[in-house]
Amino acid sequence: MKKPTQSLRKIVAFLNNPDEDGGFWLPNIQREFVWSEDQICRLFDSILREYPISTLLIWKTRSKIKHRKFIDNYTDSLRLSAFYMPENENKKCLVLDGQQRLQSLFIGLKGSYCCRELYFDILSGAVAAPDDIKYKFAFLDSTKALFPWIKFKDLVFGSTDYYTASKKLIERADRTLNDDEIDKLNKNVSVVFKAFHSDDGISYQELDSIENADLYSENDVVEVFIRANSGGTHLPKSDLLFALLASSWDEANTNMEVLLDELNRHGFAFTRDFILKTCLTLLDKGARYEVSKFRTAGVREDIESKWDNISAALKAVLDFVRGKTFIHCGKAMPSYLVLIPLIYAKYHYPETWATVAEKEDYLLRSLITGAFSGTPDQLIDDCVAKLRTTEAFNTKEMFEVIKSKGRSLELTSDRFWANGYGSDNIHLIFNLWYKDFNHTPAFEANLPQIDHIFPQSVLRGVRDVNPTTGNRTIIKYKKEDRDQLANCMLLTQEENGAGGKRDILPEVWFEGKPDYYLNLHLIPKDKALWKLDRFEEFIVERKKLIESKFGYLMVAKPAAASGTD
Repeated sequence: MKKPTQSLRKIVAFLNNPDEDGGFWLPNIQREFVWSEDQICRLFDSILREYPISTLLIWKTRSKIKHRKFIDNYTDSLRLSAFYMPENENKKCLVLDGQQRLQSLFIGLKGSYCCRELYFDILSGAVAAPDDIKYKFAFLDSTKALFPWIKFKDLVFGSTDYYTASKKLIERADRTLNDDEIDKLNKNVSVVFKAFHSDDGISYQELDSIENADLYSENDVVEVFIRANSGGTHLPKSDLLFALLASSWDEANTNMEVLLDELNRHGFAFTRDFILKTCLTLLDKGARYEVSKFRTAGVREDIESKWDNISAALKAVLDFVRGKTFIHCGKAMPSYLVLIPLIYAKYHYPETWATVAEKEDYLLRSLITGAFSGTPDQLIDDCVAKLRTTEAFNTKEMFEVIKSKGRSLELTSDRFWANGYGSDNIHLIFNLWYKDFNHTPAFEANLPQIDHIFPQSVLRGVRDVNPTTGNRTIIKYKKEDRDQLANCMLLTQEENGAGGKRDILPEVWFEGKPDYYLNLHLIPKDKALWKLDRFEEFIVERKKLIESKFGYLMVAKPAAASGTD
């Protein structure tokens, strides 16, 4: 196995460039790019600080392997299929390990991130808390980037030497630099040239199937890819399983992308992880991720041949969720895994699907109690075992299975009131509460917004006397008081946007509101309770109104034990 070394500037020049030894490309078994702009900036900081960034793994081949270009101009909405390359027998180097690093380098030095290019603070260089960043990088709009921020790609790929590059930067500064600043600038230019121009910038291991075509088969390379990425935390296991699937099914990437687009177009967030777990379950292979399952003869072929039916079952269950239940968006689904038993029933027993009763109750009770939280693989398998026995979905029997695994379906008052601002279930409760709201507008900026009735900023300003100092310095209402469910309501974007409620106190906001508005939000109608000094009494009364609406979900507290013997 060869282990060449190149400068970082040269490596970036290999990407998407067939004139450089065939160029570096990404095999389609690689997952999508997932690094944030902050992670990219940290990578560049690490490079200038001469931190090791690990070795790359490259496969040199002429095989007609499905592959794609590196992304130059990254946006949140791009699709990988837009970067697919035609299959060919040309020389090419496919990156098996190191995609995120190389992709980050390419975006920073050849492209942009959400229409902003990478800039470097040429006067940085001191370690700054709390992020421990020494060399400051940021993606900026070129019209707003002012000195000492310089476009980093111009410095790395400039045609001048270190001395001339420094001189030009000093001349372009918007002010006269002092001696310390000039020293800092010169030092930083030197650091950049050393990091990106040095021939020992980065090494890569090379699997060469051109020099010896019989040395590495395509199956060998898939195995190398899996082993390289399963030893650490590079890829989740679902991505490794998908690599196996895509290695034998040419249309795997495209079909997965199309299905996810269809499922998520209405405000949901289904993932490839969920689809693969569902596939394994529907094929009676168990919900647990195991690479060996995808190596078992016939499994990948089964997924490919049955993909249309699997997709149809997924979409049918989602149609039921959207059209027949209180769930209007993905935020109201704390766990998507609760759907897998329903999908199994629809896939295997479609003739009984329309007659299944209380499916909505199954969803509500399972979601609001967190029955499928944590690691529910065994629970999913037990539900499937029951379905195979009864050949139909029965909500009561599913509940019995859930309870038999020690998972409670009882929603106590304490568990209900724990669902405050930021909790997993608050959107579920508000979807059930505000059924007529548009929870899936065309634009995300128009989503309904959870609002604090008594504004957080105001409640934080209420202080108690510190008994030690005699001064009012102790915050009276802690975070759990401010964020509790009884201090939250759902507002439309228009109500809570610019010129809306924001930090307005309830005594002002609710003044003049009609009864139907107060009833919708379950607001006590005693106006005296809307005042800041009556906050605690307001909470007590509003809890009574909320309990009158949702009491049917909660189990009664056990009676207190008698004090007599």
